Amino acid sequence: MKNATLRQLKVFETVARHLSYSRAAEELHLTQPAVSIQIKTLEGHIGLPLLEQLGKKIYLTPAGAELVHHSRAIIQQFREAEDALTQFQGISGGKLNVAVISAGDYFFPRLLVEFARRNPGVKFNLTVHNREELLAQLADNQTDLAVMVRPPRGMDTLNESFAPHPYVIVAPPNHPLASQKRIPLSVLKREPFVSREKGSDTWNSMEDAFGPHLDELNVVMEIKSTETIKQAIIAGMGIGFLSAHTISLELQAGSLTVLDVEGFPVMLNWYVVHRRNKRLPPVAQAFRHFLLREGAAMIQKLIPFEPHPQLQAEPLPKPARKKKPAAAGS
Repeated sequence: MKNATLRQLKVFETVARHLSYSRAAEELHLTQPAVSIQIKTLEGHIGLPLLEQLGKKIYLTPAGAELVHHSRAIIQQFREAEDALTQFQGISGGKLNVAVISAGDYFFPRLLVEFARRNPGVKFNLTVHNREELLAQLADNQTDLAVMVRPPRGMDTLNESFAPHPYVIVAPPNHPLASQKRIPLSVLKREPFVSREKGSDTWNSMEDAFGPHLDELNVVMEIKSTETIKQAIIAGMGIGFLSAHTISLELQAGSLTVLDVEGFPVMLNWYVVHRRNKRLPPVAQAFRHFLLREGAAMIQKLIPFEPHPQLQAEPLPKPARKKKPAAAGS
């Protein structure tokens, strides 16, 4: 396999990880035929089949299972070399590898644009994932920084909150509950819910919001796409629990409304996360500090959302005015 290339090994590792040509093509930003050609070429160099298809499923052959371990080690060595050399490039010449959960793609690219404006020459590798995929990115050292709502457990990471993240109950504007105030949770149990899939950050946030009452909700459909959920709600299929950061355009257009439900919005936080023992390149450190210093204000500016008054901090009492000393002889 002396003629095999790093690109072919990367393509093979991606297919082996997903056991899917189409998902590998999506991650690599290639066409499915291009992925197949890379695999066939690699198999030609090795002289052994690496993958086999039985029905609609793809499996690793014994040779493929052996090669995938070596491929990951080789890719990791190149990544570590790239990270080490990035240290010499500083911020402007660096490449920022950052991954974000899907709710973040409604504002995160604009944060990157502002960071790039201040640091010309920075290059970006931005990937968007569901929670399970994002945790895999961290575990496999595929990203420098991860931006999520719920930091991982059981993984040695440094987790720093940088902005509030409100979740709300949304409905079409003509919904019977749209005009009601302080709707009790008991009323929501009678409504059909369209929700994200179990295991997603949004579903886990629903667990935080509803606690033991989550199983009492009438979830009529689980959908992996937030955009599809919004369209289903607009069409009248039910109400939904969504990040307030994902619905700003629909609120402005009047196609969705936020219901005034007791205990809502549920206020969580955005976190920037990285492996504790990872030596972050200068560009990643700079972006981390950028998020911690300015992330909250920028998100609020990009996607304005005013929490329900009951969740806003009470104003500090005004200090009592000091009385002027009485004039002499008064």
